[in-house]
Amino acid sequence: MTTAFAIKIVGLFLGVVARSLIPWLRKLRQGQVQGFDRRYLYSAIATFILGVIITLVLFPQFKGDSSGLSGPGFEAYFRLFCLAFGFGFGWNAIVLEAGQWANWFLSE
Repeated sequence: MTTAFAIKIVGLFLGVVARSLIPWLRKLRQGQVQGFDRRYLYSAIATFILGVIITLVLFPQFKGDSSGLSGPGFEAYFRLFCLAFGFGFGWNAIVLEAGQWANWFLSE
């Protein structure tokens, strides 16, 4: 496993986790929920699996700034991590929103 691949997966995972936990923590603080709803876990798992597949399609080859002899530096890997984190965060938001719309259509 290459460093770039590990950074993509970790960034994606942390983005999905952040997008799942932030709304739950807000609702917990406001007293709207009592415990952790498994819907968050199921959507996070589904999002992570779909995100890995799409990440492998979108980021098939990492070409960082290889001006140095040792390959890509910290800045290139940090950019890759931020991109993967944002992708996981955004992708999970899309999945959660689609679930809300599906519930709306089913309730009518």
